[in-house]
Amino acid sequence: MVQKNKPFYGIIVCLLLAIPAWIAGKQFPIIGGPVFGILLGMLFAPYIAPKMMDGVRFTSKKILQLSIILLGFEMNMSHIFKVGGQSLQVMLFTLTTSFFVAYAVGKMLRINHNTTILIGVGTSICGGSAIAATAPTIGANDDEVAHAISTIFLFNVLAVFIFPPIGKLLGLSDLGFGMWAGTAINDTSSVVAAASAWSNVVGNDAALNYATVVKLTRTLMIVPITLVLSFITVYKNKQSNHNFSFVKVFPWFIIGFLIAAIINSTGLLPTTASHFLGQSGKFFIIMAMVAIGLNTHLKKLIANGVKPILLGLACWFAVAFVSILVQKSMQLL
Repeated sequence: MVQKNKPFYGIIVCLLLAIPAWIAGKQFPIIGGPVFGILLGMLFAPYIAPKMMDGVRFTSKKILQLSIILLGFEMNMSHIFKVGGQSLQVMLFTLTTSFFVAYAVGKMLRINHNTTILIGVGTSICGGSAIAATAPTIGANDDEVAHAISTIFLFNVLAVFIFPPIGKLLGLSDLGFGMWAGTAINDTSSVVAAASAWSNVVGNDAALNYATVVKLTRTLMIVPITLVLSFITVYKNKQSNHNFSFVKVFPWFIIGFLIAAIINSTGLLPTTASHFLGQSGKFFIIMAMVAIGLNTHLKKLIANGVKPILLGLACWFAVAFVSILVQKSMQLL
């Protein structure tokens, strides 16, 4: 009977640590709850009993997948289709650039395959949420997720301070800056923070509103990218294991994400219910990040050195540059 309760204890620990991480993320949105979650997890990792690790692993895998499904309740397909026509071309170029640069630089720096993919996905789509969605698809371990999350976090913070003055220097319009921030800054909170800083200076919310919708549109790219990566993973595994099952590795939670987004777009759910479900998804992501922190070996993280940061910098710079270049060619600035 005690054996059956062991996973429950680990889940409760992740829940309790996620609460202060959530609160801290609200107070310091530039950093964000997921980063606080990982840090708290790593801080308390030495004190976690081995019998709790089953629950910790359950949280980092299953609850993480549930969180991605719940995020779909914050997506509105009508807004996405409206803005998507303008931003899709920019997104396709930035996505392609990010993955190409990630592959080339990752190979040059000899960074492991999963970490390279996670940093590329985190840079090109939506930071921590994209990393969370991709990790189970490619079979990434907790150390690899922690490397990617910490790298993305660094550039999220830098973007908030760097993008507005650079935008002014380049003479961007409100919509131009909104498109740039929405397509080139990693995490939603950092997009909102940078666009808010811009809007505070110019005295209107045009850039903020546009950047937010562009970013939400960009978040939907999680679906095709995750599906493509799952097919690649299946193909590679079938080469070495003829008994490999596609059904077992297929990211079914992405289908749940899409269904949730469609339900939210129909208006069947009250706004308060959609908001509650979406916020619950964000809280569960923090729980999962706590679990990843609890299962992360700090010595290995430090030993990984500066290479992931260099990879993140290369991807980030390339995406920011290409976004401006494509907008200029389309005369959107």
